[in-house]
Amino acid sequence: MLTDYIDAAMHKAQYEILADGEGYFGKIDGLQGVWANADTLEECREELKEVLEEWILVGLKMGHFIPAINGIDLNIKEVA
Repeated sequence: MLTDYIDAAMHKAQYEILADGEGYFGKIDGLQGVWANADTLEECREELKEVLEEWILVGLKMGHFIPAINGIDLNIKEVA
């Protein structure tokens, strides 16, 4: 489930070439704080994926709401 979520989120990633040859910037809309920048597009993708993984882990540990992506919901549901 976690791998599917990460794959789905990475498919939503958007990348920009920074001005003056300063590299690339990537973000995932709807996931606040998930962004990266690097010298090459491939490095930017890898950095963005690492940021996403850390964002998920911290969010789950702290009980933050994690937005569902493509129907994949990582939020822990309490059972009565």
